Amino acid sequence: MEWNSISSNTLFYALEEFRNKANVKCIEDYKVLYEKSIDSPELFWQEVARQFFWKSKPTGSFLTYNFDITKGPIKIEWMKGAKTNVCFNLLDKNIEKMNLVNTVAYHWVGNDPQDCFSVTYSQLLKEVCKFGNVLKQKGVTKGDRVAIYMPMVTELVVAILACSRIGAIHSVIFAGFSSQSLAERIVDAQCSIVVTTDGAWRGTKLLNLKEIVDEALRYCNEKGHTVKTNIVSKHVGPKQGHGQNGRVTVPGTRPVYDLKTPWNPHVDCWWDDVMTEVSDVCDPEWVDSEDPLFLLYTSGSTGKPKGVVHTTGGYMLYAAETFKYVFDCHPGDVYFCTADIGWITGHTYGIYGPLSQAVTSILFEGTPFYPHPGRYWEIVEKYCVNKFYTAPTAIRALMKHDDIFVKQFDCSSLKVLGSVGEPINPEAWLWYHTVVGEGRCPIVDTFWQTETTFPFFGVLPAILDEKGQEIKGPGEGYLVFKKPWPGIMRAIYNNQEQYETTYFKKFPGYYCTGDGAKRDDDGYYWVTGRVDDMLNVSGHLLSTAEVESALIEHEAVAESAVVSHPHPVKGECLYCYIVLKEGYNFNKNLIQDLKDSVRHKIGPFATPEFFHLAQNLPKTRSGKIIRRLLRKVARNDSDLGDLSTLAEDNVIEYLFNTRPQLT
Repeated sequence: MEWNSISSNTLFYALEEFRNKANVKCIEDYKVLYEKSIDSPELFWQEVARQFFWKSKPTGSFLTYNFDITKGPIKIEWMKGAKTNVCFNLLDKNIEKMNLVNTVAYHWVGNDPQDCFSVTYSQLLKEVCKFGNVLKQKGVTKGDRVAIYMPMVTELVVAILACSRIGAIHSVIFAGFSSQSLAERIVDAQCSIVVTTDGAWRGTKLLNLKEIVDEALRYCNEKGHTVKTNIVSKHVGPKQGHGQNGRVTVPGTRPVYDLKTPWNPHVDCWWDDVMTEVSDVCDPEWVDSEDPLFLLYTSGSTGKPKGVVHTTGGYMLYAAETFKYVFDCHPGDVYFCTADIGWITGHTYGIYGPLSQAVTSILFEGTPFYPHPGRYWEIVEKYCVNKFYTAPTAIRALMKHDDIFVKQFDCSSLKVLGSVGEPINPEAWLWYHTVVGEGRCPIVDTFWQTETTFPFFGVLPAILDEKGQEIKGPGEGYLVFKKPWPGIMRAIYNNQEQYETTYFKKFPGYYCTGDGAKRDDDGYYWVTGRVDDMLNVSGHLLSTAEVESALIEHEAVAESAVVSHPHPVKGECLYCYIVLKEGYNFNKNLIQDLKDSVRHKIGPFATPEFFHLAQNLPKTRSGKIIRRLLRKVARNDSDLGDLSTLAEDNVIEYLFNTRPQLT
């Protein structure tokens, strides 16, 4: 279909030239194209929209929005009235247009290195259609919410796309949350269906997911909400007719012969059983561009998780276009995103982005350290991965081990490396660039409100001072956005007041991320971290990220995290958590070295007061450090609040037990 607008094809020809010709791949060319894209962002995104199939065009303006809470309710609508279907655009259209019938969509790699298989685009479409019919058979209709609690398996991708195909709203919940956390999310979204597996391996740790779901459903009943159906995929347990019969389970491998799977025939049904009863043809449901596509509950790094709403048309455009240009992905590329699909990175750059560009993705169930710390690079070699994408947290953890775990594998296929989740410190960047990328791979960054470099096409950031005045040119302050982009969150589910207060109240007329940032002379944005993580030491405003970067430059330090601590003279002082590399000792000499490092890098006013040796830091399951918990430990405050997203329960207890003597 055609939009009723002035075409900006000239810009798009330039963008494709920029992407395809090596001699124009430089920041100066990018800046020129970026400036053209923000002359009229609406026209830029209209051209992006032309690449997709729309059953009908918008009934009004291409973009309608209000960022100013003083002028009425916050409102963001991209292509309101236009009808489309994301699953149809990712699979049906691409399979036909690009002849992807036999192209691999996913190489699935299990916890056990020998456990792997591949799924083509046409096979994926058939499975998606079948599961879409299963959901409809179970009473799911357009707008219903479906909770998905699964490890990194192909059935997870199938369930997500099946929801989008029939117009249901998926709510993926990381398969590591406790039963109570799972129940809270099910109840909040009023999900009528849960999709899960019998269990999963993480290294040598076996998780009985079915037991966790059953306990969650009991919580739901206590809160007055009934889940009608629980669809269970048999992932680790033996298939029917393959009982134990004296067989012994090998840790970390499938099948698990002695796995106990509790069963309620009134609620539970096996995935394989229901899939045999349905057709592999399922017509797509044409939904409005502004209809919700999914809910995703935040990681809870700042408190109780909340359900973020993303909509159909805008999210499809944004995921596809950012993936295409940031990773320079082309059909035929092999792409490896290590993020769990339970997080926004996994949604965007594990499913929606890659499938939109017809690439082959790695779907990895395991951990980077099982059965050895070279697992990522072993996968890169086996599948000739071109584009690799992970988090600074993972990079720093891998740096603890000898470089031989990287160098023993052939990583010459790599062309682009990606980073996400938090600002990457210089030492981690250099290791990633020189050891993994062999000094020849560019490192790109993506922005999910914790990191960025140069703005993406059609996106208008700004930096404000404390009074809300825009800082022109180089400067430091609050990172905000002047206009919406298509993939911006539309709401907090069932809580419009919290949505408006959190993101729009502080600076009316702007979307406020909650991050601090500085812009340099070249126009790069350096996100310094959450504003909550800024310290005021003796009148100096100081970013914790700066101090952490100074600490981690020391050869003994693997990870660091810095929080504020009350000080009778300075107001606030620095309380530093340190994780050491193997072979180093925590002693007075090391502490003095670290203090000197901070003094030299930042200044005497930033000299830390306290150092706390940690075995591990409290993190969400997406790898983000939960600094609010570190502040609690530093203050010896046991009122910890919501702990649902804490990856390792024993970390906090250990930190409380090892607090240094404070004077």
